[in-house]
Amino acid sequence: MELRHLRYFVTTAELGSITRASEKLCMAQPPLSAQLKQLEDEVGVALFTRLARGVRLTEAGESFLEDARAILARAQQATVRARERQSGEHASLRIGLVPSAIHSVLPGFLQRLREAGFTVRVEAREMITSLQQLALRNDELDLGFARPAVGGVPLETAAVIDDPYCLAVPAAHPLAASPAPLALEQAAQAHFVGFARHQMADYFDRTVALCQEAGFTPDIRCEAGQFVSVLALVAAGLGVAIVPSSLSMLDKLAGGAVVFRPLEAAQGKSRLAVLVALVRAGQPQDVWSARIEQLAAEALAELGQRLLVRVP
Repeated sequence: MELRHLRYFVTTAELGSITRASEKLCMAQPPLSAQLKQLEDEVGVALFTRLARGVRLTEAGESFLEDARAILARAQQATVRARERQSGEHASLRIGLVPSAIHSVLPGFLQRLREAGFTVRVEAREMITSLQQLALRNDELDLGFARPAVGGVPLETAAVIDDPYCLAVPAAHPLAASPAPLALEQAAQAHFVGFARHQMADYFDRTVALCQEAGFTPDIRCEAGQFVSVLALVAAGLGVAIVPSSLSMLDKLAGGAVVFRPLEAAQGKSRLAVLVALVRAGQPQDVWSARIEQLAAEALAELGQRLLVRVP
């Protein structure tokens, strides 16, 4: 199977017609039909249903189309990346992000990129920490903002700050009255807004474990899959939620309807880190990557200072 076979297939699938596809590909219809049949024979299934006028993808063809597009995009990206490495210039910056980093450290990092004169196209992907590590090792990311496990930090870690959990509370809730650090067991009788486990299993498990360590099981009445949605539900008065302290940066988005109570020092340990691809032995890090890493570390450090002031 060659890339040209995939291009022929994708073009035909998108146009729904071998005739129109042959015109767009600037080739005769019989050779195109033969190439498509050759592809189907190699795959081992029918990818098209031939109609009186045009073609329609089979179920197998629809699945194959998704993968074929991804392969072609990856091949094009590989060419661009190779040329960038050769010239020392970079057209894009691929970033992995845990959800909480999107609203906390990413804006500051992007501002630093602009101020430093970078004109790269930023490609951001929401990814859990373990997938970011894998993507960095496979040269699918240039940089990651991750939330490492409490027991240690990944080898790819370039910078890290404490981003402890706090309790997001509706402004009218009794727990919002004091700014002092809160013992989590004080929220044992509260209704909780939780994270949908099928979307954020790791975060759901961590927050439930915190409550169990405090001696209770949270009474989760509402669930959401995004931090912004969780805070919106808290602002509506539907419950309290355990979130990273960096989410306190979104209090304006919540319209002042959410108060962030720090948890006592022994509770809610969490960190936010910058991950970078490991430099192989004997191969010095290129200037571009080193500068990007520096800017990311500076943005993370600035966030850490803001958190020290905002949530003691």
